[in-house]
Amino acid sequence: MFSSKSKDTVATPQPMAPQVPAAAPKRARALSAPSIISADMVINGTINSTGDIQVDGRVEGDVRSVGLVIGEKAEIHGEVYAEDVTVRGKVVGRIRARKVLLAATSHVEGDILHEAFAVESGAFFEGNCRHSDNPLGEGVGETAQKPRTPAAPSALFAPLSPVTN
Repeated sequence: MFSSKSKDTVATPQPMAPQVPAAAPKRARALSAPSIISADMVINGTINSTGDIQVDGRVEGDVRSVGLVIGEKAEIHGEVYAEDVTVRGKVVGRIRARKVLLAATSHVEGDILHEAFAVESGAFFEGNCRHSDNPLGEGVGETAQKPRTPAAPSALFAPLSPVTN
């Protein structure tokens, strides 16, 4: 119907191109939608996800995920651990991620341990940033500063003995 080939013509088989298997997705996160914490939600506690999270509300606690987007009106008061973090809102606490982007609307108060780090003009950042080849593996359970053990009293602070003439 759509072709003008005669019925006497025999089609010659074309050599098949080698079949390349489809590349497997790097992470399962490409297959699912992100979990969304909406603007009217406040969460007190730790959030753990094996996928992506988008925070538009307020989180009082640590956030652990593969990908994390912190919206312009969002606030996180706690530590952030993720492969990829985009901050457009406010974070008060440490960020540990392979890739960190501080957008122009971001406000970050805390240290950042990263593999790749980008800051847009207008972003607010108060803290220290440090490069690491494995930011998610270095002492993940450690606190920001190790507790100090009290030192033994020195002779300078020993009680004075009474002076006799």
